[in-house]
This record gives sequence, C-alpha cells and structure tokens, in this order.
Amino acid sequence: MSRRASGRDPQRGGDAPLADRLGRAPPLSNPEAAETRLAEIAGSLPADWRAGPARDLLLALADHSPFLWSLAARDPERLARLLRDSPEASDARILGDQRAAGRSEGAAAPDLDAVGTRLRRNRAEHALLVALADIGGVWPLERVTAALSDFADASVSAAFDALLLQAAASGRFRPSDPAEPQAGSGLVVLGLGKLGGRELNYSSDIDLIVFFDPEAAPLKQGLEPTPFFTRLAQGAAKLLQERTRDGYVHRVDYRLRPDPGSTPTAMSLASAYVYYETTGQNWERAAFIKARPMAGDIPAGEKFLAELTPFVWRKYFDFAAIADVHAMKRQIHAVRGHEALAVAGHDIKLGRGGIREIEFFVQTQQLVFGGRRPILRGRSTVPMLGRLHEDGWISESARDELGAAYAFLRTVEHRLQMVRDEQTQRLPTDGTELDAFARFAGFADRPAFEAALLHHARRVQAHYALLFEAGPDLSSEVGDLVFSGAADDPATLATLRSLGFREPETVAETVRGWHFGRRAAVRSARAREVLTELVPALLKALAGTPDPDAALANLDRAFGRMPAAVELLTILREHERLRLLFADLLGSAPRLAGTVAFSPHVLDAVIDPDFGDPVIDPEGIAAHYRALLGQPAEHEIFLDRSRDAARQMRFVAGARLLSGILTPKGAGEAFSAIADAAVSTALEAVAGRFFEEHGAVPGGRLVVIGYGRLGTRQLTAESDLDLVVLYDFDPEDRTSAGPKRLDAAVAYNRLTQRLVAALTAPTRRGLLYEVDLRLRPGGGQGATATQFRSFRSYQSEEAELWEHMALTRARVIAGDPSLAEEVSAVIGEALRRPREARAVYRSVRDMRATVEREKGDHGPLDLKLAPGGLLDLDFLGQALVLAHAHEHPDLVGLDAPALFARAAETGLLDGGEAERLAQAYRLLDDVHQWQRLMVEGDPTEASAVAMARLARAANLPDAKALAAQLAAERRAVRTIFDRTLGRG
Repeated sequence: MSRRASGRDPQRGGDAPLADRLGRAPPLSNPEAAETRLAEIAGSLPADWRAGPARDLLLALADHSPFLWSLAARDPERLARLLRDSPEASDARILGDQRAAGRSEGAAAPDLDAVGTRLRRNRAEHALLVALADIGGVWPLERVTAALSDFADASVSAAFDALLLQAAASGRFRPSDPAEPQAGSGLVVLGLGKLGGRELNYSSDIDLIVFFDPEAAPLKQGLEPTPFFTRLAQGAAKLLQERTRDGYVHRVDYRLRPDPGSTPTAMSLASAYVYYETTGQNWERAAFIKARPMAGDIPAGEKFLAELTPFVWRKYFDFAAIADVHAMKRQIHAVRGHEALAVAGHDIKLGRGGIREIEFFVQTQQLVFGGRRPILRGRSTVPMLGRLHEDGWISESARDELGAAYAFLRTVEHRLQMVRDEQTQRLPTDGTELDAFARFAGFADRPAFEAALLHHARRVQAHYALLFEAGPDLSSEVGDLVFSGAADDPATLATLRSLGFREPETVAETVRGWHFGRRAAVRSARAREVLTELVPALLKALAGTPDPDAALANLDRAFGRMPAAVELLTILREHERLRLLFADLLGSAPRLAGTVAFSPHVLDAVIDPDFGDPVIDPEGIAAHYRALLGQPAEHEIFLDRSRDAARQMRFVAGARLLSGILTPKGAGEAFSAIADAAVSTALEAVAGRFFEEHGAVPGGRLVVIGYGRLGTRQLTAESDLDLVVLYDFDPEDRTSAGPKRLDAAVAYNRLTQRLVAALTAPTRRGLLYEVDLRLRPGGGQGATATQFRSFRSYQSEEAELWEHMALTRARVIAGDPSLAEEVSAVIGEALRRPREARAVYRSVRDMRATVEREKGDHGPLDLKLAPGGLLDLDFLGQALVLAHAHEHPDLVGLDAPALFARAAETGLLDGGEAERLAQAYRLLDDVHQWQRLMVEGDPTEASAVAMARLARAANLPDAKALAAQLAAERRAVRTIFDRTLGRG
C-alpha cells in the first residue's frame, strides 16, 4: 500500500513528535462532513495543526472511522498529547501504566472496578495512538503489530496481578513476593495465534491458554488448585472483556486449550502434557508454533514449551502434517468460485489468496521441516518467510511476494477493524461503502484498490497452489467448512444451514469433538487425518438424508461404540456410493448403520455386482453362509465367524430392502433363511463336538422347530428366534457310547443348552440371536429339550388351543431329516384334527380379548397389538385353519394372504372380505418390516422423518396418508374379525 510523500520524513525516529513525522493522509470521501466534525474540536488543538499533515489525518479519521473519531473528539487534550509527543514515548508511557494497573498501592486488595477503568482508558488512548502512527505512516506494520501485542501482554499481566493480589488479601494465595505475585505462582499463561507471534490485529481477540502447576502454586492449605485457577482465568477474562461506559480492553478466547468442550478453563500442566502427547492434533501443533509465555510464571511456561517440543517439532520430516493442515484449509473455503476472486465482500483472512493462506504456507513447512531444522521454529510469519528462503525451501520471489502481500493484507485488515473497532476481515459489499473504504486504505479510488488486492491475492494463490498442488479437493462442492480450533466459524454455520442442518452449532461442536478425540474410535492420528479429509464429503452425504441432524447424531453414537474407525473412514473416503448408502443408513436405518460401524467390511458386499441380483432361496443363502463360515478349527473361531457371517448377510438383506432391491416379503424370507443357516450350522458344530466327547446316542435323532415369524419365513431385522428342540432315541438302549457316557435325555438337554449358547453367547464379535424356548410343551418349566414321543402325545392329548394356534406357524428348520418328516406329520395331524368351529371361534375371540385387556396397544404405530392389527389377522387365520382344516386340509401351511384367498374359495370367507384382509395384511406386514429396520428403540415412537420414509416405502405420499391408510385397514380388519368369529 503506497503513501505519497508529504515533504516530511515519515520514518524519522528519535524524540520527534508524531505530528512532525506524518505522511500523506488517506483521501476523503465526504470532505464537507469531515470539515464540520473537525471544526467541533479545532479550538482545542494548537494552531499549527489546523493545517498540514495533522489536519489532513484528523479529517481522514472524521471521514472514515466513527470509532477513531469518537476517541479523538471525546478527549481533544489526549489527542493533542499524542500528536505532540513521540509515538515511542507515548507507547512506553501507556504500556508502563497498563502493566502497573494491577498492582495495589498500599491497599489490602486491588479495587477491581478501579483497575478495570484504568485498563480501559489506557486501551482507548493506545488504540488512538496506534491508529495515528499506522494511518499516518509513522510505524511500519511490524511495529504496529508489536505495539498491539505488547499492550495485550501488559493488559493480561495486570489482570492476573490484580486477581492474585486479591486472592492473597483473602488468604487463599500466598505469594513469595507480593510485589511480583506472578513469580513462582504456578500460573502459566500462554499467548497463541497472532498474539503469540507478536502480530496482533488492531481489534483482535486474544487467544490464551491457562495452565498451572499444582505442586508449585502457593495456595492455602487444602485449597483445590483446579477451581482456584479456573476462577482466576475466568476472572481475568471478565476484567478484560466486560463492556462498561469506558469500553473494553480485549476480547479473550480460551478455546484453543485442550478439548475446550469438556475441560475446565485452567488445566494442570501434567494433564495438558498427557493430552498433547496422546491426542494432540496437527492443527494444535501448528497453533503451538506461535505459543509463548506472556503472563504468570514465565520460566515455568518456557519449561513447559520446551517439554512440548517433541509434540510440535517431529524428529523426521512430517509430510502427513501438510496433508492434514491442507485438509483444514480446504474446509475453510471449499467454494470460493474456485479461482475466481471478487473484491466486494471478500474475506481477506479466510478467502482465497488471503492472510490464512500465507500463514498456512509458512506453518505447514515449519511443521514438515522444523523438527530437523531449528532455524525454522520462529513465531512470526514474515521473518519465517526469510528463513525458509535462506534454508532453501522457498524461492526468493515467494519470500518477497508473500511478504509484500502479507503487509498489504494485514494493513487492509487493520483499516477494516479501525472503522468501528470490530473484529472483521470482510470487505464491504455495498458499492458506496467499498468506494469509501478504498480511500481509507490510501487509494485514489476503488479500481486502484481492487487492482492492488487482486494482484496480491493472485500471487498468494499461485504460491499456495504450488505447495499443495497434489492435494485432492473433497470439499469443492460443499461450501465453507472449518472445524479446526474451537470457535464456531460463521461461514461454516451458514454452510451447514444451507445443507439442511437445523442445529449447525451442535453439528460444529460434534465434529470438533471428533477432532479433539472425544470418541475413542477417532482418537488415533491416522483416524483424524482421514476424518479431516472426509468431513466435507460426509456432511454433504448426510445432508441428503431426510434428517441430517439425526443422521449425524447416529454417527456420533456409532463412534462412541466403536473401538476404532480408520477402516470405515477410509472406505467412505474412497467410495462415494458407499458414503451415500452409509449416510442413508444413518438417517433411515440406524441398526444397519450400527452394523457398519461395528464391521465396516460389510460394505464390501454393496460394491459387489451381485448386490443388485439377490439370492433369497434358502439353499442359496445357506451355501453363502457356509462359505463365509469356512471350516474353523476351534469353537471360539466358529462362534466369531458365525456372528460375522450372519451380521454381513443380515446387513445385505436390510440394505437391499432399503435400496428397493428386495420387497419386504423377500427381506423376511432372506432374514429367515439366514437364521435357518445359523441354527443348522450351530447345531452341526456343537453336536459334532458333543458326541466326540460323549459318544453317539443309539438311534438318536434331533430337530429344531422354528415358531412365529421364523416359522412363517417372515423374520425381521431384529427378530428373536422362537425355537423348540425335539429329540428321539432307541428306548431299549438310552445311554451314549462315548468315553463320558450320558443318559439320552441328559445328553440331548445338554446339547440343547450348548446349541442355545452357540446362538446367544456374546463374543468379541457381538451377538448372533436372542432365543426363546418357551413355546415347548411345559413352557418355561422343565427340560430345555422335549422327547419326540412326549411331544406327539402332548399335541394329541394335552395341548390347549393356543398351543395349536402356535403350531400353525411352526416348521422344522434343522436336524435329522427322518425325524423332521415325522414331526411335520404330527404338526399336520394336530392342525387337521376335527374341531367344532363355533368353539374354536369363541376361544380365539376370548384369547384376543385377554391379550387386549392385559397388553393393550401402543397407539396408531403399534402394528401388532392395536385392534385390527397383525395379531387380529394372525388369530383370524389360525382360527380358520383350526376350525376347518379337517374338511379343507390344504389350508395348512399357507401364508396369510394365500390362506384368506383359499378360505374365500371354500366359502369360509366372503371374496371381497378375503381380498381386503389380504390387502391389509400385506400393508401392515410390509410396514412392520420397514419399521423394524428403520426405527431404533420403540417402533411405536417413530420420528416424523422415519414416518415419512415409511410412507414412501408403502407408496404413500406422506406420513399423514400412511397413518390414515393404516387406520382404515385396521378398522376394516377388526370389523371382519368380529363378524367372522362372532357368527361361528
């Protein structure tokens, strides 16, 4: 930024007054208004300042900066003093008074209100001084930023002095030297960011981290150090940033401390060291390049930073850091029109070609090379450009052009902040405001300013692109996304809102929590590297779900349950199709998403070309299951593999249902065939080992019967298995023939227990199934397995009607083929025995009334128990079978829709009613399948998003239409149920 000569020497130092060293002032936009404002205070100024450079500078303040003019006009005497004295002398005077403001003079404890007033008045005078020296061309950029940084140091030191002395007066703190309360205090205050590098902005926040050494802190006996130093840090922030009639001193930001969302404001040095050693991230390494002790016990702070050297400065060239930091940079401005630069509204810090790119250019190379080259470990940006060139890492043109651009952009940044004392880096969007700002920045007009800005920004872009030219751009279609550091970036929140997230602040905090290692699954360095690359694309995928916030919350919960996530994150980064599917699962089927989180490799099946051509016949599924199982040599390996195989196959079936490849009926058949295969292979495995140990039972046979939804091949994504185990043996020889001989009944009951354990025992690979054996004769009492002869006599002589109703949904799913035939025949005989229809109908009605009375229903989404729901349909079908299968044996073994159709053909049901029942059954059972897949927890409490997805699955326009259709079907079913069973 050029400044025209004024006939005076703007760089003349020494004791020369500031007014005598001023250069040409910025051109005016509204000279008349500026003259009017200056006239109001002109009488309070020396006559020789009413013309020349001083007058021109004051007119510029009056014209361009409401904030600076308010400081000048409020106290003309102060303004005159600053112009009359040398700026260096004024700076030293103000700094001295600021640093001394926290020390009480004779009083038992400082008056914090008085301290705050003194700090604020000094800040106002110093802000005016720096602006005069900066705009007037007296100080170069490095002197301006150093003055601002030194003043912040003095302010922070004074605040902690005051608070420590106040604590000393109350007896809670016992300084060794009351004149120097911070010395030996155990307090360590680090300045980071531009404050740490002594490059502070004109209206910047100050980034602080407060640590303490509990062993060194001279606290009152028994006083806990963490609450003490936390309150101390919070008190200092309040003293500095609270706005009063005198303004404020500094805005304080403590959010660069370790995991600020879950740690106190002050942390012990030991805890901090453990955090950085185990969980610290590359962005924190970059932040600590600029860290310096600036208050508290300075030697203790220097010692801590020295101990942290291995974390910040890696021994070997650290090229992984460059990818990680670049990923953060891509998150910051994913879409800025690619290479296009627009001046209006441009963010000179975060935008393309901005200050952040220059800082990243320097810091990433410091991280990569600084571990072996101590010469590259400096805190300040421009000097480090020189060091990078001296050490051979960058060209002379990169050093000079980036250095010039940094000076230009930082000066523009200061002018932006001087207008209203706001922490902003964004240029005006309004044309008139931009015209005025261009003049305040020292240019004759906007085109001249735009040309200079674009010139520097394009040079920055060119050098930055060369450094990162190989980096992929995952986020180029998303928008501004930055989650490094601790603050919410406004542009990021806006991007998240535009993507459809309702609570962007929660999203930002969640993602930051991943980077901070709050979830063990993403705590490793590799996981965070991949995550940083993936986040923009992952958020875009989640944004395509019906409820992005819920999908992200489900992902966060999955990370909380996973031991590690590197494999999953890598797969998602590499495959957009899987990323979109996983996002859909998170939003629509959290159970399936949980499967992916537990076993990311299940996603491999989705990439397989066969995913779109499913095999659902039981033989094909059994073959696939056995192929996945292999031939494990040990039982523990068998258990793990069976859980992996079932999990993968259930996942694929659910994903196919979600993708529309399988119908709900087809999914039920697939889930059931997987369970059949799991039970059959488990039986083979445990029986083989059992009989090796105990020997075969003479004439021994065993089968497993599946009841309920397993029996009718309608298993859902979360169904338990209702099983009954039957066995048979030679009654003349009932003892096994092995080394550990057992009675046949004992043997088969123990074998059944082993079978159940093989199916239900949790292993490191999770659960296989929950098993319920209570449908066996005798229910929950007695032996776990039933002798076939007892089963046969029980069904013919003792079983109650409800037990025969259960038999209508029973089939043999595993075991000896010959016994299976005999069991099936017994079941058929029990179902086809003659019964009086009226008595059957009456008993079924009574049972339904009992269920209704004892269990009730859970509202319109209770598809099973609500009146007219699946239980009514199942009970009605079972009543038809038990009442009429003797005359119509082909009623046995049909699914519900086919059963109702056959009942209509035989005159047991009206044709229209049968069709209505079949239609209702298909809808309710389809929605039930979807419900069990998509709704985690109580299926009757589906969210609005889940209801909308259920509606789409049922080919209905929305949740309201689905609810209305379900209600209509249930009313019709209950009417037919009552009419049919009531007329017996």
